[in-house]
Amino acid sequence: MTLQINGEAREFAGPLTLAELVEQLGMKGDRVAIELNREIAPRDRWASIELNHGDRLEIVHFVGGGTETETRNCL
Repeated sequence: MTLQINGEAREFAGPLTLAELVEQLGMKGDRVAIELNREIAPRDRWASIELNHGDRLEIVHFVGGGTETETRNCL
């Protein structure tokens, strides 16, 4: 099946749940937010959300970094 991930067409063997996709992409689920077809996908439902050919996903992967001073200055 073809999925659009962050604007890029990618091929995957289906059927596939959102949780399985995150695992296949090698991402840590606690550091990812996903929009599926323009709606935020609640993390507690990822294991039950079946993906379909042509679905559009926007995946944001949170990363840490910076110094303590930089972090304090952002508050």
